[in-house]
Order: sequence, then structure tokens, then C-alpha cells
Amino acid sequence: FLAIHRESGKLNSKSLITSKQKSLFTFKDVAGNTEEKEEMTELIDFLKQPQKYETIGAAIPRGVLLEGPPGTGKTLLAKALAGEANVPFYAVSGSEFVEMYVGVGASRVRKLFKEAKLNAPCVLFIDEIDVLGGRRGGNSSGGNQEKDQTLNQLLTEMDGFTPSQGIIVIGATNRA
Repeated sequence: FLAIHRESGKLNSKSLITSKQKSLFTFKDVAGNTEEKEEMTELIDFLKQPQKYETIGAAIPRGVLLEGPPGTGKTLLAKALAGEANVPFYAVSGSEFVEMYVGVGASRVRKLFKEAKLNAPCVLFIDEIDVLGGRRGGNSSGGNQEKDQTLNQLLTEMDGFTPSQGIIVIGATNRA
């Protein structure tokens, strides 16, 4: 993951799949954030020409973690990345994966990644990704077991796609 710190400056939970959107934003719409935009320039090229990177054996990050207080442009930056690369944009909230029943969240993760793979190259944005985090293992209560399975499925999906598939996962969090 490429982590980027940000300074100041819904979809239906039953389906969890947002319709693929074409982002109307570009980096011209993002005020400031010069350093963050420069960091993402290589990702734009990767989304446009993944074969070029695979041919030379370059390792492109499978994802980006944007961190910063609410209202600092994390979502806009993710949309602008998709707009610059002219690829579909998917947005979900991490809380939409968390369910009472074990296995439901993991199933939603699989469904989301299946949709992304069908429409690759694309940008998959997960807001509030920290909801899925925490400690794995230990306490085996139903809620923690569900979170563990959901997080494990997310990590499995991210490990499972090849660079040539052209899927960039962007996670956003308000926690440092």
C-alpha cells in the first residue's frame, strides 16, 4: 500500500455494489494537494497501460491509503484519480461490509471485487476502511468473527489479482 497523509485544506447495503460511475473529476478539480497528486501520477499511467508495467516486471501498489481529518478531499482525490485515468469508479463505505451474521460481509467483499474485475481497469474506493481493521483472532464473539472474516476476504481479494487486471483499491480513514 502507498500511504498518503492528508492535512486540512450510499449505496444500498443489501446489494453493496454501486453502479460503476464515470468520474467527472480530474486533478484540476482538486485544490492544492500537489504532493498527493504527484504520488498518484504513476497509478494513472498504470491504469491506462498495465501491460507496460507487467512487461518490465514493475511492482505497482495494489492500493493506496488516504488518511486525514474529514473534509480534506480524500474522496475527491480518489474520484480525480479515476477521472484522470478515465476508468470506472466504485465507492463503498467500510461500514457496509460489517454485518451481524458471520459470512455476510465476506460475501459482499467477494461480490464487489467480482464486479471490479469484470470492469477493470478501475478504481475501487473504500471509505472508512478502518472499520474493517482491528485485531484479528483472539475474541471469538460473533461480531469479531464477522469482522475477521470480512477483513481476511478483503486481504485475500487484494492479494489475488494480478497487476495486469488494473484494479487500484483506495482506502480512506480519518484515524491516524
